[in-house]
Amino acid sequence: MKFRVKMTLWMLALMAVLFGAGGSLLIAGFFQDSLEREKDAAFSSYRMAWSALRIVNGLTPYLDEEAIAQTMEQLCQQNRSAWTALLLTAEGGTIYATDAPFPAGLWGEDPTEADACLIRLAEGPAGERYLLLSAVVETNGEKLCLRTAHAISSLYAMRRSQQETYLRVFGVMALLCAVASYTMSRLLTAPLTGLSRASRAIASGNFSSRVPIRSEDEIAAVSADFNAMAEGMERTVSELHQAVERQERFVGSFAHEMKTPMTSLIGYADLLRGGRLSPAEQAEALDYVYSEGKRLSNLSRKLLELLVVKEQGLPLTEVSPAELVEEFTDRLRPLLAVRRISVECSCQPGTCRLEPDLTWSLLLNLADNAQKALSDGGALAFHQEMLADGCRIRVLDNGRGIPEEALEHLTEAFYRVDKARSRKQGGFGLGLALCQEIAALHNGSIRFANRADIPRGTCVTVELRGGRP
Repeated sequence: MKFRVKMTLWMLALMAVLFGAGGSLLIAGFFQDSLEREKDAAFSSYRMAWSALRIVNGLTPYLDEEAIAQTMEQLCQQNRSAWTALLLTAEGGTIYATDAPFPAGLWGEDPTEADACLIRLAEGPAGERYLLLSAVVETNGEKLCLRTAHAISSLYAMRRSQQETYLRVFGVMALLCAVASYTMSRLLTAPLTGLSRASRAIASGNFSSRVPIRSEDEIAAVSADFNAMAEGMERTVSELHQAVERQERFVGSFAHEMKTPMTSLIGYADLLRGGRLSPAEQAEALDYVYSEGKRLSNLSRKLLELLVVKEQGLPLTEVSPAELVEEFTDRLRPLLAVRRISVECSCQPGTCRLEPDLTWSLLLNLADNAQKALSDGGALAFHQEMLADGCRIRVLDNGRGIPEEALEHLTEAFYRVDKARSRKQGGFGLGLALCQEIAALHNGSIRFANRADIPRGTCVTVELRGGRP
């Protein structure tokens, strides 16, 4: 059963209990008040007749039935609406009775004590209702019985009419309550329906599904939390897909990197094993075997270095990054001067927490990557500045630049912008991946961008946020 149906049924049940009990008590209370008023009026009429009878009895000590009958007749003519029927009897028979028809069997028993008034309700053969009063008056040793009847069928008819009206009103109220509660519950549960629909969509793989928010209540807050969760899940799944793609590219690139030198090694080893080569050809083949072996050794060293940096958490020490960068550039200038590549350096004094060897490896890989993009006569620039929680190092060159579509893939293992040129220059595509891991070890980041101040060139920005003493 749906929640909106449950809410509708609960609202109907609650309304039936409250409205039903309240209406019934109200009708019963009104009827009881009316009946009490009728009893008071009937008793007043009875007292009037009883007083008249006592007055006559006081004036005529001896029972004069004819005088009493005349008195009752005059009293009934003067107060026709006071009662429906009046009956005065003695032990010898009836003294006076009104002309109005009244079922004789309804009078019942008389009081046993003199001057005592007995009041009771009675129902006629046709369903009519009466209020009966009876009393005994003793005069000269003889007892007179005074009975009065008052029709109260109108009270019961009024109560029945009120109950019928109440039932009609209750039916209309129940219908309105059902419609209102169902509509309200439908409006309230509409966001839950959207949540359910979005949950099923996400379960089926549509992680972009979201719940529309049209209010500011608690359900809207739940919907907002659900949307935030869905966004986080979509982002996580996207990152997982990207990680899987990177892993697949890594495996493919690694297999390709291994295939080329292994093929060369196997080929030249087969030629050497055949013994059909001249000494000069053997020397050339051995050079190829040596160079490809060195290539495999360098590849394994780079991979091992990358894995070590990912796994280990090295302690950081207080270091002057300016001194480190200046020492590195001093060693780099003679090596690049052969290719007519100038090296500039500008540093800001200060100390921060670094791992010196890894920072040196970072600078070495950035310089190696930059010089591969330079032709003879290029320029390299290293700029270092202090931050509140570390330092920033920028490496700028005026080389070929980097295609925009390649910027986000530079730190992926084995990725090369120019695969043929990089392989010819001895690169594996692991240097920048290692730089990213070193920056992450220092709670920092690395960013790549093409320079905007000159037509071509690259700017690499590294932030090392290991803290400052």
